[in-house]
Amino acid sequence: MNIGDRVRLVHGKEEGIIFAFLPGNIVEIEIEDGFRIPVLQKEIVTIAAEEKQRMAKTSQGIQPRKETEHVFKPSAPFAAKGIYLAFVAVNDRALTVHIINNSDWTVPFTASTHDGSLHKGIGAGALPARSSQKLTEVQLKDFESWPVFDFQLLFFREGNYELPLPIHKKMKCRAQSFYNSKQKAPVIQKDAYVFQLDLENLKQPETVVEVGLSDRLRERMMDGAAIESEKSPLEQPDDIVDLHIEKLNTASENLKKEQILAMQLKAFDTYLERAIAGGMEHITFIHGVGSGALRDELHRRLSKNKDIQYFKDAQKEKFGYGATLVYLK
Repeated sequence: MNIGDRVRLVHGKEEGIIFAFLPGNIVEIEIEDGFRIPVLQKEIVTIAAEEKQRMAKTSQGIQPRKETEHVFKPSAPFAAKGIYLAFVAVNDRALTVHIINNSDWTVPFTASTHDGSLHKGIGAGALPARSSQKLTEVQLKDFESWPVFDFQLLFFREGNYELPLPIHKKMKCRAQSFYNSKQKAPVIQKDAYVFQLDLENLKQPETVVEVGLSDRLRERMMDGAAIESEKSPLEQPDDIVDLHIEKLNTASENLKKEQILAMQLKAFDTYLERAIAGGMEHITFIHGVGSGALRDELHRRLSKNKDIQYFKDAQKEKFGYGATLVYLK
């Protein structure tokens, strides 16, 4: 199952769209009228494309509805997220690269690669809802020299809607934990290494997302060929990180509230990434109590991060409710 998939409850009548995956095998489902409900993952099933006929109770038992019957169908919830990049193994030497739209948007896009200042176009167009497009093919033996993948995404649908921000995402593959992303790719339904391009769609400075291919995976796919792995330059942070603005920036007296929050979130993302890459077991973030805006946003991001085992309020006798302890996978 993936964000954007249509599902129905096993023991209920509700249908909806997968909006988010929460800790404890909980899935947040958006049903009609925009309401979201949390359910256990085992209590939902994906609606197959061929599942066209509804079943209805009659006086003689459960019978398929006749085509001539008038059936009122409520408007289905709109799947607003679900744009992916997928690497599909062709053989033990090559991978094909696909862009996948598992949302209900039509997505005009451009895709390119670049090394330095030279860009090379690998795909463009308007990707319809629930569709995919093959972009290029890459060789495993050239993994260390794969270029940066660059995507620009827009969003369109008929009628009135709230327009999301355009997305400009860059991704550079590194020799880290690429194999952890293996799953069944949505739409194309093939085993692939999958990365979501629209996981966050906020107005933030452009960042480069780094994903990696593990030595173990490369050796297996290259029939044990020895490839020297690239060492990660990231160092482990302290196991307690204070996000108070005076700890991050000494010249903070003239900053606006939104600027302070943006700096704190940027620091949080950086330290969390370093903790994950460094193999830390846990890390504590001191965010204070205040209005609760920083704490709520940290918890929202943590609940969507697949590298997080769980998180909780840290040592109340030491931090009160002003810190969060995060356990990493």
